[in-house]
Amino acid sequence: MPAGHAAAEGARSAGAALPTFGLMAVVGLFLRTWPYMAPMRRHIVLWVLLQLFYFTSTGLAVVFIEDVLNNKIMLGQPLEPAQATFFLLDETYAAGELAAEQRLTVRNRLLAYAAVGVLLNTALLQIVVLHYYFVWMTQQINQRLRVAMIKRAERLSLRYHSHARTGDAIYRIYQDSNAITSVVDTVILDPINIAARCLQALFILWLFNPWLGLLAIGVLAPMVLIVVRYTPRLQRFSQLAREASSDLTSRIQETFAAIRVVKANQAEAAAMARFDADSKRALDAALRLRMEMAALWMLVLAVAGAGILAGDYLMASWTVRGEATWLAGAIAFVGFGVWNLGAYQAASGRGAEFFDWSRGLINKWSHMQDMAMGLRRAYRLLEEEADVAEPADPEEMPSAVRSVRFSGVTFAYEAGAPVLDGVDLHAAAGTVTALVGTTGAGKSTLMSLLLRLYDPQQGSIAINGVDVRRFGVESLRASIAIALQQNVLFAATVADNIGYAARGVSRADVQSAAEVACADEFVRDLAGGYDAELGERGGKLSSGQRQRLSIARAIVRDTPILILDEPTASLDAETEQRLLRNLSAWGTGRVVFLITHRLSTIRNADRIAFLENGRIAENGDHDQLMAIPNGRYRAFVAAETGAAA
Repeated sequence: MPAGHAAAEGARSAGAALPTFGLMAVVGLFLRTWPYMAPMRRHIVLWVLLQLFYFTSTGLAVVFIEDVLNNKIMLGQPLEPAQATFFLLDETYAAGELAAEQRLTVRNRLLAYAAVGVLLNTALLQIVVLHYYFVWMTQQINQRLRVAMIKRAERLSLRYHSHARTGDAIYRIYQDSNAITSVVDTVILDPINIAARCLQALFILWLFNPWLGLLAIGVLAPMVLIVVRYTPRLQRFSQLAREASSDLTSRIQETFAAIRVVKANQAEAAAMARFDADSKRALDAALRLRMEMAALWMLVLAVAGAGILAGDYLMASWTVRGEATWLAGAIAFVGFGVWNLGAYQAASGRGAEFFDWSRGLINKWSHMQDMAMGLRRAYRLLEEEADVAEPADPEEMPSAVRSVRFSGVTFAYEAGAPVLDGVDLHAAAGTVTALVGTTGAGKSTLMSLLLRLYDPQQGSIAINGVDVRRFGVESLRASIAIALQQNVLFAATVADNIGYAARGVSRADVQSAAEVACADEFVRDLAGGYDAELGERGGKLSSGQRQRLSIARAIVRDTPILILDEPTASLDAETEQRLLRNLSAWGTGRVVFLITHRLSTIRNADRIAFLENGRIAENGDHDQLMAIPNGRYRAFVAAETGAAA
């Protein structure tokens, strides 16, 4: 089982021990989203104002419609003066009881106004303006966070990426970062809107009778207490659910990345079993989180239900006695001077709204805990410190590289297990240096240090006598091209693949690099030539063709330092010799490093550095090293020659 997967399993088994966060810590997580929201602050404020206008106008319209429908149209009570003016009716409609014809007129006017209101306020404002405006705004914010996470991930050293699961990083960037879009909605906008609607309903209840307002406030206390006690459980199960989903993403990524190995070893059943187990674990964790949210919802619902029943009992009692309401005269636009059926229905509706929106606010709080855990996982990627630090006052790389020198370089991926131990090596411009040694001797690691993918624990690497740590990282890497042993190609044209890492190169530059890499001939034979579309990872090409395109990609950058990792491993002897001759001619004035095991390639190098146990055991050209009695390189050649024979 991978180390990352085992760690996740351990976290699951100790779910109760997962850390939880108090109110201020959760608030702090949400406040950290502000730098990504700040550029959209004007849009956020405008959206909030539009929402408040929508909810306020809708709430007041409902009370207005209920009074006109229940009291004026159905009972024939006179309109309020403001209502008569609103309906463009004369004063006789507010002078006394409404006649049947007048009630029909009021009904028709109400229906016409309601139709226009629904069209403008609901269809146009709510759906067209608010919904699409909100989607555009939140996706802009999410884009900023994702870009920041990608930039951070790219700047982290290979030490981080070699220990982190790729699927987990993908999940953090794609899924956990998405929590920021919900922050705008669930943490900022919805609570403001819900709180405004709760206050609006509470205000109307208070005007009907102050005891209703006190009852509503009193019921909120046990609801809040339940939420406070339940919050740590939601946080723990949210963390477990997100970790399980992250593991599932990692499993999918790992399976497809190794699909050839899986199929070649007939391991489809085993891969499917592992995926099935991870998928069920993610589903169970997600369901458990939803069950916890539902349990909290039921507890809050029970308390709210008790409050609604108590309020209905009071309002029914006042209605039976026909008591006066406090609402009379408070709002000239609305009637309800005494408790009657219409007043009871209006007040009961506002009470139900108050508790519904209160429960909605608590539901938002539940989702906030899940979002906080997602943001925490996203921020952990942003908080990772890069092992390779940018110098405070970086120097620019020289345009012409005269020499590269490794002095006493010591490096270990893990403490106590050095991969390189006091390496000394010098390479001059115009020379090809071959790094030779058994697997694990540290050849690729040495070149990774030159690129500053890592920094050595001891010693230094200098270019033209200047420590590479004094150069800007981008400036340094822009001066070094590398063709990796893993020939990574993309689903794009041949020209795009060759020019992938080079800015502003022309088609002529691409073709010239392909000629040096002995790729031009087979590229021209492709249907479409340099414009031929390659499949994913260059699946349409042979391994040797992919290798030559990878070398051409390094050559086209025209850098003063070139690193080739096993450049001829997949080439036939004739192509290998042509490539080496081309590289020798092209490399005039450049420092070229070859990491290789092939003797035919090694013999053509100007200098050979034989690495053993993290040290350079021997250094010289082929003839010099072969002349050493019982030499390490000589034994290596003998072993390779014997194996070939």
